[in-house]
Amino acid sequence: MSVKARRISGRLETVVAKPTYAFDPVDDDKIIRNRLLTRTTTTRGEPPLKKLQKKFTSFVLEVDKEEDNYNECNRLAKAFLQELTTFEIPLLKSQAVVEANIREKESFNEVKDETERQITQAKAEIEDLKKQLEESKIERQHKEECETIRKLISAQPPRSETEKVICELKREIAELEAESTASWRLLELRKKQFALLLHVVDELQNTMEDEQKSLMDEIRTAVEDQRNIPEPMSVD
Repeated sequence: MSVKARRISGRLETVVAKPTYAFDPVDDDKIIRNRLLTRTTTTRGEPPLKKLQKKFTSFVLEVDKEEDNYNECNRLAKAFLQELTTFEIPLLKSQAVVEANIREKESFNEVKDETERQITQAKAEIEDLKKQLEESKIERQHKEECETIRKLISAQPPRSETEKVICELKREIAELEAESTASWRLLELRKKQFALLLHVVDELQNTMEDEQKSLMDEIRTAVEDQRNIPEPMSVD
């Protein structure tokens, strides 16, 4: 397992490379544990634990003999202790490696925690920047709207001229209203005069019809009276 650093968008981030296994992790652990216990390696020769076992067995067998073999027991004891020392040195090395691995694991955990903290902090900063961006967009939109309104206001004439135009329009409206009122009154007067004229014409027409009727009656009466006059007798 390795820890690498790379620069992303101006930020230095720690990247943990995933380890690759030649064997299955479970089988690999079993092989390593067995080698550490038996002190066997891939090098040629008899395993150290087996050699130590042989030295110890030879020493015990020699001690169990009832013969006067102090020198031989002393030699075998020294050989066993030497082999034990030789076997212990790799164990101490292995212990040092284990402690180093533990320290490396602790360092890795610290790096991992720091990386997670940085990721969390980066996410929080990103969210904060998103909010600031939205606020900036809204503020910019408000400024653009205010600028548009300001331009519209600047394009309008001064207030004094506007008030002058308003007064002039009010005066014209008043004049038009006065003219409209006078026109309405004149129209009403003309309506009344026309109605009166129509009434007079109607009265004259009725009068003329009555007079014509009376004249016709008189003529008819005169004609009838003329017919009723006896003719004078002729004298032969």
